[in-house]
Amino acid sequence: MSSIIQLLPDHVANQIAAGEVVQRPASVVKELLENAVDAGANDIKLILKDAGKSLVQVIDNGKGMSVTDARLCFERHATSKIRQAEDLFSLHTKGFRGEALASIAAIAHVEMKTKQDQEELGTHIVIEGSKFVSQDMAVLPKGTSFAVKNLFFNIPARRNFLKSDTVEFRHIVDEFQRVALAHPQIYFTFYHNGSEMFNLQASSYRQRIVNIFSGKTNEKLVPVNEETEIVNIQGFVCKPEFAKKNRGEQFFFVNDRFIKSGYLHHAVMAAYDGLLKDGAQPSYFLYLQVPPNSIDINIHPTKTEIKFDDESALYAILRASIKHSLGQFNVAPVLDFERDANLDTPYHYKDLEGSTPTIQVDGSFNPFSEEEKPNKHFRNSNSSYRKPESTANWESLYVGLKHDTEEIETMTFENKISFENDEVTSSLFDNEEVEHAVHKTHQIHKKYIVNPIKSGMIIVDQQRAHQRILYEQFLTNITVNLASSQQLLFPLHLYFSNGEMQLIAELKPSLTNTGFVFEETNEDSVVISGLPVNVSESEASIVLEQLLSDLQDGIPESSFSQNDTIAKSMARSLAVKTGTYLTQKEQENLVNGLFACKDPNVSPFHKPTFITMRVEDLDKKFAL
Repeated sequence: MSSIIQLLPDHVANQIAAGEVVQRPASVVKELLENAVDAGANDIKLILKDAGKSLVQVIDNGKGMSVTDARLCFERHATSKIRQAEDLFSLHTKGFRGEALASIAAIAHVEMKTKQDQEELGTHIVIEGSKFVSQDMAVLPKGTSFAVKNLFFNIPARRNFLKSDTVEFRHIVDEFQRVALAHPQIYFTFYHNGSEMFNLQASSYRQRIVNIFSGKTNEKLVPVNEETEIVNIQGFVCKPEFAKKNRGEQFFFVNDRFIKSGYLHHAVMAAYDGLLKDGAQPSYFLYLQVPPNSIDINIHPTKTEIKFDDESALYAILRASIKHSLGQFNVAPVLDFERDANLDTPYHYKDLEGSTPTIQVDGSFNPFSEEEKPNKHFRNSNSSYRKPESTANWESLYVGLKHDTEEIETMTFENKISFENDEVTSSLFDNEEVEHAVHKTHQIHKKYIVNPIKSGMIIVDQQRAHQRILYEQFLTNITVNLASSQQLLFPLHLYFSNGEMQLIAELKPSLTNTGFVFEETNEDSVVISGLPVNVSESEASIVLEQLLSDLQDGIPESSFSQNDTIAKSMARSLAVKTGTYLTQKEQENLVNGLFACKDPNVSPFHKPTFITMRVEDLDKKFAL
């Protein structure tokens, strides 16, 4: 019987490995940028075409490779970082498994140019689908240039799974930002389709953060510094008032490697306990330095998850250091029982000496004398003496009092008789009030609205109902282009990051149709002079932040899907929330508006807006 198990050919094994290493163009960008950092480069250029689908090129001025290394780097598990298994626990570099370049070369056209500083000529290698096409000597500058073209050219099924250029480009920007934030001492430039996207000079951590996210980022940052035997922490957290609803600007770096950790994120949220609104997420940029032998970074294919030896101690130190920084910079509330601000001396009285008050006494004053004439000195004093009035005719105060008392008693008695003569009915309301009460709505727990109908009653969820009403209004306004705007007396100046500004630029036509009026659009801010009728001035930034959060994974390609997403996001932001008291008129308008919609049964998020309870259902409840 012949053997069933066989060894896979190298090119097939590389394609299988590529499925783990290379998921999209952003994966190629990550691997090539990390290789350039490991090569000791201080100037790295990233060049893209068509969001990396046609070209991903990384050029660095690192130490380069020899002819032999240039050929071996495309072999599977060929690495310069590991010699034995123990080296896995003392890593100081990014890549170490030696499978990235082999996987990339298996599913793309790769052109590599590299040269070492001490060599006169460099090496030029061309590979297509794991096959070496050519290898030549060439005159090249110091460093390495990797050009990856036609990604997934030999796996069309994988290429069809790629998203639109907008989505893929956002993933690439995320990877670029993670590497650039971890290494502020390196000069990074980023070009896409011939346009410069980022130009980041070598700088400090704070300046690198400001250069990437622009806007008013510098005003938001609170420094965090803590040195212990377990971990050294430095970086920045943002002030609570600048917290957002999305989790975009949250970065952990361990030994200059970006990681994701829900456990450490929980420690940050615990430090902000009591300072954030419900659902708000703080931004943070935290750099942790730990001994390499205390972590294991080989537990995830993308190396974005790390296992720590002592997570509980790390949790406590991180939470305490952030809490200390927030309190040190007067961001967190502080109780001081030793100082009373009411006892502080006013500023203009600070250097004045206290003066002794003067007392003037009238020695001839007799309180029992009938006529007392104050002397000149007493008259000129600040005291106000008034002569007591005579009380000899005190009986005149009671003249006519008996007559008035008799009139009051008579009026009261007549009123009592008139009240008792009123007709007493057995009904709590007259007929008109009862008829009107049948059609009245009632709010329950500031969440549901109950409205009687012929067959029983309906119970409406006020938040979902309002979402449905606003959703159809916004969708109609966007589609028909008939939205009305309210002009602002003073235009709003809102700041956003570079990535958010790109989204706003693409959404600008649709937002204009909803009622937004953009007076000016800059690199890091927008000036809004008009808002939709349903949006107040204080809600403008909240609505836009929620919209950007909903679209952070990419804008839908079709215009209808894009408009639908905008309408849903704005409806969710502006709808009346659970716990809001509604007047009788507002309740009736909400119910009438819901049943005037095209689809009143469900909210824009496919959840029921109301339920119906028949009289028969209530009878069954009481029959038990």
